[in-house]
Parts: sequence; structure tokens; C-alpha cells
Amino acid sequence: MSNINWELKNCCDKDQKFFIATIGVFTVVILALWRTVLLTPFKLITVFLHETSHALACKLTCGDVEGMEVHANEGGVTKTRGGIYWIILPAGYLGSSFWGMVFILASTNLLTTRIAAGLFILALFIVLFIAQNWTLRGLCIGFIVFLAVIWVCQEETKFKILRYVILFIGVMNSLFSVYDIYDDLISRRVHSSDAEKFAEICPCPCSGVGWGMIWGFISFIFLCASIYLGLVILS
Repeated sequence: MSNINWELKNCCDKDQKFFIATIGVFTVVILALWRTVLLTPFKLITVFLHETSHALACKLTCGDVEGMEVHANEGGVTKTRGGIYWIILPAGYLGSSFWGMVFILASTNLLTTRIAAGLFILALFIVLFIAQNWTLRGLCIGFIVFLAVIWVCQEETKFKILRYVILFIGVMNSLFSVYDIYDDLISRRVHSSDAEKFAEICPCPCSGVGWGMIWGFISFIFLCASIYLGLVILS
């Protein structure tokens, strides 16, 4: 542990600067193309990870996942039975932010990039069996093929494109999760949102908007942590 450069002394070298610059470029591209169809597949993948987080929380709290849907309008639903409801509800937004951090950190190394891509493909394949609409099935099949092609291109060329795809998904997921919390809970106040439901069952005197702000702050911390830890890994 003593060899880990937690203080980021002598930051930043070539790799660290490139890491920060790439995240910056991806952020600008994502914001510039936010309302275009070009980002739709990546937005739907973020919804996929949101719903997958609900499903994982359900299974980890001894519940059953009866089905999952992702809709073309960037909505989604996970049908669960049992489990601990107050853990399952926040898992969507916070889990999505967590996976964004995982993808960003995985992109700092070729081995971890391959592991992240392999596990992501496995998750997409597993979800195929509980998908209840063709949007989700098509999304899973499409991204399995897309990641497989990108992976082959990386192995057959000198350009490590898979690393940048994983980083892009991570940045996209981190930004979209924060935006989704703001859009659902603060700007539009969707009364069927996870935070509104959480406010109904939580004994704390906090509204759905309050929980949305708390979750949004935590999501922002995940994003900042991913950049800091990425720099530590590259130091």
C-alpha cells in the first residue's frame, strides 16, 4: 500500500494528462450530441445498467427477478418479487453511477478493459433470458455484436479502441445518471420515480426531491472518485 501514490505527487505525466483530456473530450462530445439519435444506443445502455442494478439488488437481498424491460423512450422497468425494497429502489440510480465509475477505472489498463468488456458481454447475454420486450433484446444483441467487433479490431490492430469504448460508456453512464436524477426528480418531478417511492417507505422526513438531490450528490462523488482513482492507478 505504501507504493500507491494517493497524494498524486508529480502529477500529471503523459498518461494521466491523456486520461483527463480524453474524459474531457468525451464529455464535450456527449453534451454536444445529447439530443441526437447518435447517443440513443448509449443512453439505452445506461438505462440497461440502471435496471440491471435493480435486479442485482433484488437478487442480493434474496428476491426474485421476474422480468426486465428497456423502452425506446429511455425508460425502463424491472419486475421483482421479494427482496428488501428500500435497498432495491436506490440501487438503480446509484448502481448506474457505480458502474460508470467501474468502466472508467477499467479503461486505465488493457487487461481490466478486456475483463470489463467480457463481463459486460456476459451480463448482456444473461439479460436476454429475462428481457420482456424487443427493445431490450435488440439492445443486448446489438451491443454483444458491437463489443465483439470492437474487441477483434483491438486485437488485430495497434489501436486500442476497446479501451476507449469502455471509457466512453463509463463517462456516458456517469453523466446520464446525474442528468436522469435531475430530469426525473427535480425538473419534471416524476411521481412514479424510484425516489418518490423511496420517500413513501423511508421513515426519514425527506421528499422525493430531497432524496433525488442526495442521490445526485452521491452520483457526482462517484464521477469525481473515478477520475481521482484513475489518476492514482496511472501514477
